[in-house]
Amino acid sequence: MNNRILDLSQSPAKLFVRDANLVVEAKDQTPARLPLVDVAVLVVSHPQVHYTHAVLAGIASAGGVFITCDGKHLPIGMLLPLAAHFAQVERFAAQASAKLPVRKRVWRQIVRAKITAQSNLLSELRGNDAGLGQLVSQVRSGDPANVEARAARRYWQQLFADPRLTGADSKGFRRDQSLDDGNALLNYGYTVLRAIVARAICAAGLHPSLGVHHHNKYATYPLADDLMEPVRPLVDREVVGLLVDEGPQCELTPAVKQRLIKSLLVRAKLEGEQRTVFDAMARTASSLAEVFLGEREKIVLPEV
Repeated sequence: MNNRILDLSQSPAKLFVRDANLVVEAKDQTPARLPLVDVAVLVVSHPQVHYTHAVLAGIASAGGVFITCDGKHLPIGMLLPLAAHFAQVERFAAQASAKLPVRKRVWRQIVRAKITAQSNLLSELRGNDAGLGQLVSQVRSGDPANVEARAARRYWQQLFADPRLTGADSKGFRRDQSLDDGNALLNYGYTVLRAIVARAICAAGLHPSLGVHHHNKYATYPLADDLMEPVRPLVDREVVGLLVDEGPQCELTPAVKQRLIKSLLVRAKLEGEQRTVFDAMARTASSLAEVFLGEREKIVLPEV
């Protein structure tokens, strides 16, 4: 299994399945063929990409994720495998009945890992972490003091402090999913990351809609949003690099998408070992299932 991420946004194409392989036919190009089990995430954003039912069923059956995009090439829908673990019913039940103290304890771990990762990125790019490292120990079970939000305010302000990222006349960066500036790049990177995490959650026999903290009724995959928190800085680092290279008006072109995807193909440290993001998130999701089943106290989280 190679965990490939495909983004079809540049030209019309026809997709079909032949001999357990996904075949991609584009005009004036040699047809590409790869095993369905190697397709981790397939993103389709070109309006003239056609695919058969066998493509959707084959990707889901092999444990992959399919993402469809709107006219602005922004993801608007995700198809996940429905049955990816042999003990899924038992794990769904344990997840749904997890006690509040358990979920609050897990959330503390996630927030601490997230702030640590943000601190590391600020130190790497700005030479100081804006005091985030000192906030980590203040995160208690369930984060009742909302240290996460305090850290986020410092993080975004410091991360985008360079005027090359927002323009000389800008009032600064504001994280807002509806804006077309660097936010659009973040949105795309986070969507691909969310697909990777949601796939790992399904493979662990858990349901992505039952979060440990995120519970907005309009959010589709709250648990994916929970578990991806410590890994988001991988996308943030690449977006900063893109804005430095391309300027504050950097658009979500196919080349930019490829850079964002590549930022998620790196290795992360997990339990003293270097693992791919795919492997790390699979292990994280599996450890969370074990926490819900009462088989362990803590989850394992990657360090980026």
